[in-house]
Amino acid sequence: MLSGLFIAVLVAAFAFEFINGFHDTANAIATTVYTRALPPRVAVICSALMNFLGALTSDKVAMTIATGLVDVQLGLHVILAALLGAILWDLFTWWLSIPSSSSHALIGSLVGATMVYTGGPQDIKWDGVLDKVVIPLFTSPLIGFALGFCLMHVVFELFANWTSHHANAFFHKAQIVSSMFMAYSHGNNDAQKTMGIITIALISANLLPAGSDVPLWVKVFCAATMATGTMIGGQRIMKTVGQGVTKLEPVVGFVCETSSAIAIETMTALGAPVSTTQVLTTSIMGAGSAKGIKNVRWGVARSIVTAWVVTLPAAMAFGAGIAYVAEMLV
Repeated sequence: MLSGLFIAVLVAAFAFEFINGFHDTANAIATTVYTRALPPRVAVICSALMNFLGALTSDKVAMTIATGLVDVQLGLHVILAALLGAILWDLFTWWLSIPSSSSHALIGSLVGATMVYTGGPQDIKWDGVLDKVVIPLFTSPLIGFALGFCLMHVVFELFANWTSHHANAFFHKAQIVSSMFMAYSHGNNDAQKTMGIITIALISANLLPAGSDVPLWVKVFCAATMATGTMIGGQRIMKTVGQGVTKLEPVVGFVCETSSAIAIETMTALGAPVSTTQVLTTSIMGAGSAKGIKNVRWGVARSIVTAWVVTLPAAMAFGAGIAYVAEMLV
């Protein structure tokens, strides 16, 4: 029989994945909506479907979360604390319209809660945190920026002789494809974090043997939940991502979505849980910079970068604080 604490973990995991869906909806569709390639409702529905498909594709990132970050079997109350810490940080940044990383919120909260549970950092797999979290935290946005910058220059060369009208018409259509690719890659990376957390909970509750793969029902559960959250939409974040960093045109939308999706798929293949928000934002910066350094609103970009740096330690503090209370209650 399932314990009340395990059910609470599942509910919290459902809530986190749902919030992740509406918090990060803007990642895939903001540029498409703001360049008017698709109406908001159609963009959200298409994004939700691609999120769902992407979430079912692989489990490399999920296994990184489940087995690559902590070296101890956690109590269910610790897993619950980690989820609640991540949820609180996501809601806080969503309310402030800051496009922070749900991925790093969950990882930071998990690390913080584990350190409280074990009384120190000794059971954190710091090599895994460094290789799979910290290094990708800095390299994936740089890759997004470089790809956005280079791909924009390639597009300039290939379409130099096109009229503005014909180029806009072409990229309006091409951007629909690129946004769906972006939505797919978002589901393929982001949805897997919660799959990993639920797998940890199943092992902790002795419902799965240690080292097990992610069960199919967990994949479907997380994929459907993220898609549902995406259907709700992320209008508050969408405004910051869609028009806060640079002036968006269909060609810029196509370039930044394609660049982001390539970077995210690369990291997913390596099992690295990256932030789609970070990668997309820096891809927009890169594409804008290719048109001229003055085309990027660096003040907005600076505030976004600050949120990236703050998220991991802030989420660690949130997770640790909630785990401390949970330890006293348990």
